[in-house]
Amino acid sequence: MSQRDAIVLLSGGLDSATTLAIARAEGFRCHCLSVDYGQRHRAELEAAARVARSVGAAEHRVVSLNLSVFGGSALTDTCLGVPTGGSAPDTIPITYVPARNTILLSLALAWAEVLGAQDIFIGANAVDYPGYPDCRPEYLAAFERMANLATRAAVEGRPTRIHAPLIALTKADIIRRGVALGVDFGLTVSCYQADEAGRACGVCDACLFRRKGFEEAGLPDPTRYA
Repeated sequence: MSQRDAIVLLSGGLDSATTLAIARAEGFRCHCLSVDYGQRHRAELEAAARVARSVGAAEHRVVSLNLSVFGGSALTDTCLGVPTGGSAPDTIPITYVPARNTILLSLALAWAEVLGAQDIFIGANAVDYPGYPDCRPEYLAAFERMANLATRAAVEGRPTRIHAPLIALTKADIIRRGVALGVDFGLTVSCYQADEAGRACGVCDACLFRRKGFEEAGLPDPTRYA
């Protein structure tokens, strides 16, 4: 059987690297899409390229779409500080980028239609990031419904499927799954404010979740810290 094509949203972080490995293991020919959206942690784009090569993606493209013109997030507005020490529970953190996953999935949907791919993979997770409204299962289900109303492919009988294989996993579970699939997490960058060399700050929410995940998984943390 010939391989099916899939679009994989690849940020360069731990979650998206594992998602790519899962898609590959499921037999998909993976076309990776990263977005340079004006994020302050730009080292992740270089990490995404490394991960795509390492995992064996068919291709990797980067789209430039500068969301910093709007701001509204500590990841796109340098006037806002990245929180450290953990965000308050039951709140939407300042690191939430307005409509980011909707924008990313829309770009993936456009490319999927051009390629004739019916599958889109995203590393959304509702366990570590419960405050992010665009990481919820109901949101992803709603986007899939929208995609199948909005595209010629779906109207002609080729519906789109949104895959979020990490949605209910803990960070430790994600790490274990990635290791089992051969992911080199030393290639990834998860920090919200990594330096130009890709070294992590060690104190932002993303760093704390990542470090805790490796501890709970009982595995060494390959993260390079500044």
